[in-house]
Amino acid sequence: MTAKNLIIADDITIRKKVFSYVRDRILSGEIAPGERLVETKIASEIGTSRTPIREAFHTLEREGLIDSIPRVGYVVRPISEEEVAEICAIRLVIEALAVRWALQKAYKKLIKELKKNMNRAEQLLEKKQYSDFVEVDAAFHEVIARCSGSDRLLELAQTLRRHMLRYRAKSIFSADTVVKAIVGHKAILAAIEDGNADAVEQAIKVHLDESKESCIRYGSSERIEDDSSLPQAELYRTTTT
Repeated sequence: MTAKNLIIADDITIRKKVFSYVRDRILSGEIAPGERLVETKIASEIGTSRTPIREAFHTLEREGLIDSIPRVGYVVRPISEEEVAEICAIRLVIEALAVRWALQKAYKKLIKELKKNMNRAEQLLEKKQYSDFVEVDAAFHEVIARCSGSDRLLELAQTLRRHMLRYRAKSIFSADTVVKAIVGHKAILAAIEDGNADAVEQAIKVHLDESKESCIRYGSSERIEDDSSLPQAELYRTTTT
């Protein structure tokens, strides 16, 4: 989302749009961890007063995305290995429950949608469009949550994934990360096809552990450029055959 996309209609719309604008930039990594948020700068970008900016900052602080530091102001919360581990642990519980419900309520639809997602992911890998994998990766897990039939569970899963994106954004542009994610998804899908909920949970755990390590590995580094090296494609073919 960019500032020019914001069309402000009333006070409620202003608050929501300002909050979403700042939040999305933090979660995507556009506003980096440790960066100071300046009310006047953001107000100028969006074209609004400082009041809704201040309200958005308060909400973001409650969500744990920014910290208020005396005599400094609001600063984007630094990358935390403990928080990454916490998010992954909670995601495991939620996604394991989601898949058990999905197996009971929408087994055929679940498999069909996940296979469609896997085909798309493999196409992106083949074309070396690694940056486009972010949405496909999110969609894979959202399919499971949606097929659970629980709106509350879906909402929790989406919230956790948005927070995870803040850490994962720096690693998802790597061919190595995309390859490992696809391998993890294939293992989850295979266990789902077998109808073995315990095996699915184990596959999800392995996948999330890899995501956690990836986040920690890239968390303090600059966003890396797309890596189109042949060895990574070879790694995928070797691992999945």
